[in-house]
Amino acid sequence: MDNRLTPSTIVFLVVPPLLWAGNAVVGRVISDQIPPFALNFVRWALATLIMLPLGRAIFARGSGLLRNWRQYGVLGLLGIGVYNGLQYLALHTSKPVNVTLVGASMPIWMLVIGTLFFRTPISRTQLSGALLSIVGVLLVLSHGDWRQLVGFRFVAGDLYMLLATLIWTVYSWMLVKWGDLAKAGNWATFLLAQLLYGTVLSGVLAGVELAVTPGWNIVWSPGLLFALAYLAVGPALIAFRCWGAGVQRTGPTTAGIFYNLTPFFAAVLSALVLGDMPRPFHAVAFVLIVGGIVLASRRSARA
Repeated sequence: MDNRLTPSTIVFLVVPPLLWAGNAVVGRVISDQIPPFALNFVRWALATLIMLPLGRAIFARGSGLLRNWRQYGVLGLLGIGVYNGLQYLALHTSKPVNVTLVGASMPIWMLVIGTLFFRTPISRTQLSGALLSIVGVLLVLSHGDWRQLVGFRFVAGDLYMLLATLIWTVYSWMLVKWGDLAKAGNWATFLLAQLLYGTVLSGVLAGVELAVTPGWNIVWSPGLLFALAYLAVGPALIAFRCWGAGVQRTGPTTAGIFYNLTPFFAAVLSALVLGDMPRPFHAVAFVLIVGGIVLASRRSARA
């Protein structure tokens, strides 16, 4: 694992937050048209179809698709079957700003999970970097007025997002633990193996969802189809490919701080969509988040 933040590694870790910011916006827009776990299943089913030609070598004899079913199954369940389903569920019951705020705790969870289960010590520099980036996120969410944070009220959806954040944290650490699976083939076969197991598991969860909530109906429309195409290609395939490569290069701790670029990008995208130009606090927040990334990565590089 190379902990240096090379230009290519930075690109790998910046692209996912940008695409995930769009994922939150699109997921909220279509939340009334399709149930959350059904959305997750259809999205990943489309992504799997797209990946079949690229990763077809995973079906060759001796590829490890069946031999390593436990590892691929766990990665598929955590990163594909559960994480986004819970996130979409959270958007049904919670405000996007609250969901973003809960997700901003990921750098801290990366440090805690790494220490408790993967014997990775927490340095004061890493902790300072994580806290600095969270301050930047809070600045975005408060629109430069810290008093607005006092009015936040957390609801059930925030608990779903907290669980999703913990699941994604574990998924990221497992990417490092089972990094040899990626090295055994290439990025396409490694991703497709996760997709095959994860899509099946997400289909099971979608079936349970429809069984226990019979009132749900999918409202098909050109807009929904366009949204599904975006979710399958951008936040799914491209973001997962980049995140996996970035985590394996720099480790989950530093990568987790990059995740806090998501609310910043979401704020900028919202400002562009609404025709409202970015304000000075956006620039300050960006500096704080990037400063946290640089601070934490310097400690990782020395380690």
